[in-house]
Amino acid sequence: MIRIFLAAAGVAAVLAFGAASASAADDSDGATYELTIKDHKFSPATLEVPAQKDIKLVVKNLDTTAEEFESRDFRAEKIIAGGGQGVFYLEPMEPGSYKFFGEFHEDTAQGVLVVK
Repeated sequence: MIRIFLAAAGVAAVLAFGAASASAADDSDGATYELTIKDHKFSPATLEVPAQKDIKLVVKNLDTTAEEFESRDFRAEKIIAGGGQGVFYLEPMEPGSYKFFGEFHEDTAQGVLVVK
């Protein structure tokens, strides 16, 4: 029972953070990039984006089950319902490779954001 409460509280905090980030970055001139989740895998598994630019990242879940998109490297986390999508506004990043994964299917849902 406590675990369910904590999970619900965590989801609420993530959703509130995502909403705040989205409203703060809506004026951005950044480009939009898209990832899809299908069969618990990301496509493309490697996504290249420009360094030092605002990025709008749209993650579409084509599976029927939910997936939690997460990156510890660029601090993003959101549960995306089956058939739904999540939008992330990323601030300018330094060149490098930043891992992301699907927490619910971490064995197959892996990817890398390559900033050049």
